Amino acid sequence: MFVSERMARKLITVRPDTLLSEVRDLMVQHNIRHLPVVDGEGLLVGIISDRDMRAALPSSLLGKEAYERALERVITHRAEEIMTANPLTISVYYTIQDTLLMMRQKRVGAFPVIDENGYLKGILSTRDLLSSLANVMGIGEPGTLLCILAREERGQLKKIVDIVTEENILLGSVLVSRTWDVNKKAVFPYLLTNNVARVKQRLLDAGFQLFDPMKWYLDNVSSNPNLLL
Repeated sequence: MFVSERMARKLITVRPDTLLSEVRDLMVQHNIRHLPVVDGEGLLVGIISDRDMRAALPSSLLGKEAYERALERVITHRAEEIMTANPLTISVYYTIQDTLLMMRQKRVGAFPVIDENGYLKGILSTRDLLSSLANVMGIGEPGTLLCILAREERGQLKKIVDIVTEENILLGSVLVSRTWDVNKKAVFPYLLTNNVARVKQRLLDAGFQLFDPMKWYLDNVSSNPNLLL
């Protein structure tokens, strides 16, 4: 799936000379956390995050009167004074997977999407990515997530899928993760049904181990995040 399919296209943008009072109002009014900054020709020149705004605003610990005086001075400054200039960007031809990896590596909450000439075409945030992943994985539909411990052998995943499909159950998605045992994998199928008693028993009869997904996560991933890489 390409970025162009999931990015926000109806953009709220500001100019470098936009006052911070307007920047703040736009963020609140539209419930957004990132505002691209473009020049008069529509070329991207920067981005402002809600974190940038919080850093620029005075502390409420100053007291009401001192805070209001400081706020009046701050909000008369311009967007270009707090924006991140030349921000990290992505192309409309990036995939969702590419973007997810970049967000993880660069630790940013959104990427402006530009064309080959630097013109702003959209923005993709963590919120958009989560929505995309939920759609791809089918977890927007009612269902049940299983956690199955399987041996690291060829054909194990096929056995699991065969058991599920033989029960006339649709798969929303299947994720595979490394476990604490180098010879085993944790398989997480998302089944589009809540009636899973029979398929669970068949998996147990086939020699698989079943775990509560949340318990597995707390016991393993919370102490070793690399298991999901």
